[in-house]
Amino acid sequence: MKKSQLIKIAFTSALFLIISTRGACQGMPVYDNTNFLTLGKQIIESAKHTSELIKTVQFLKEQKERIEIVSNAIEQLKAVRQLARNNERLYNMVRNDLRDILNSPHIRPEEIERVSNSFNAIIENSIANLELINEILSSGHLKLTDSERMKVIREREQQSQEMVIEIKRKTQRYRDIIAFREMQAVINDRKANY
Repeated sequence: MKKSQLIKIAFTSALFLIISTRGACQGMPVYDNTNFLTLGKQIIESAKHTSELIKTVQFLKEQKERIEIVSNAIEQLKAVRQLARNNERLYNMVRNDLRDILNSPHIRPEEIERVSNSFNAIIENSIANLELINEILSSGHLKLTDSERMKVIREREQQSQEMVIEIKRKTQRYRDIIAFREMQAVINDRKANY
């Protein structure tokens, strides 16, 4: 037994020497309280800066959302203004052109109602568009997002521009009819004079 104890002791001491030599070569770590306190202060300052950056990012996100809301409102306002201008042009064109057409002696009495109804249908459509836009912008029961609202406004604006073009086309067509009838009357009067 003594031999096995002796081997154990020799093995343990050899192991201890190997381990202690490695430990001695590396040296013992030395902790400097000043460096540790400085590191702690830097971490705390970094955390404060990070906290401030997070607050700044959140503030900027809120401001971006507000800017988008204002931008959408301005875009909607511009579209509504353009729609109103188109409708104003439409009313003025109908008022002036319809009066000129209906006052012409070359429009037959049976055509007066058809011409008036043609122009009135466009005006009624225009008024319906304006009422719909008013409903969309002022009422909360039409739950639309800004993009959906803008899409509807743009569609109505496009329809308004198409109505202006249609009024111009109809006016030109009726003026062409009047010009043709005037020319026809001149030709008929000339034949009678010969």
